[in-house]
Amino acid sequence: MKDSVESYVTDDGRTIGGVMLDLRNITLRFGGVEAIKDISFNIREGEIRAIIGPNGAGKSSMLNIISGFYKPQEGEVLFDGVARPPMPPYQVARQGIARTFQNIALFEGMSVLDNVMTGRMNHMNASIFSQAMWFGKAQREEVENREAVERIIDFLEIQKIRKTPVSRLPYGLKKRVELARALAAEPRLLLLDEPMAGMNVEEKEDMSRFILDLNDEFGTTIALIEHDMGVVMDLSDRVVVMDYGRKIGDGTPDEVRGNQGVIDAYLGVSHD
Repeated sequence: MKDSVESYVTDDGRTIGGVMLDLRNITLRFGGVEAIKDISFNIREGEIRAIIGPNGAGKSSMLNIISGFYKPQEGEVLFDGVARPPMPPYQVARQGIARTFQNIALFEGMSVLDNVMTGRMNHMNASIFSQAMWFGKAQREEVENREAVERIIDFLEIQKIRKTPVSRLPYGLKKRVELARALAAEPRLLLLDEPMAGMNVEEKEDMSRFILDLNDEFGTTIALIEHDMGVVMDLSDRVVVMDYGRKIGDGTPDEVRGNQGVIDAYLGVSHD
């Protein structure tokens, strides 16, 4: 199993590096309910890592732990080999982790451009006075951030809607704008929570292409939750499977596809 080696090259020529994020024995409780029960898995540099499972399996809760929204009662999170203390989401973002949400979380009254610009907040370091007067460092930062955002807008092919209020966009384009905002943070690790939910076939094909290009051309490490098994098997290097808060499978798409426990969880059947 390649999980134990330091790095390797995939069949399509991409390099998968060492472990970037390591989740060890994670348990998360809400009152007396265990949403996640003693789960361990890792995410390697440069890979596309899928997290799958039936509704209520604990997948989004796991992303909330990685991004700092939830603090597990047990276990630890290691980033680049260093145990990460509890920290708020903005500090996690500064480590290089960005995300999208299952339910779109955009500023509906703002334009596409302004929404994507909010993803650059961690790259704005000028003083309040300098920003108010718009001179010196603040002016240079503004130019640099606008240039970075325009590159993302071009990459995701949303130039024509850059000045359109988000409230006027169809669902599929809103999903793309949310991806753009996450990319504006220049993350090393990008967390995608059901990026293709509610999309038609054409929109899914476009989003799949963007995810592959992000990973291939920019080397962005991606962890995604997705219910479309065709998409998962086509995009992912490795898949971890959750069911009722437990891990029931972990491996390559082919290994997961042949795992009887995974088959039972999805088909709802039992075998003696």
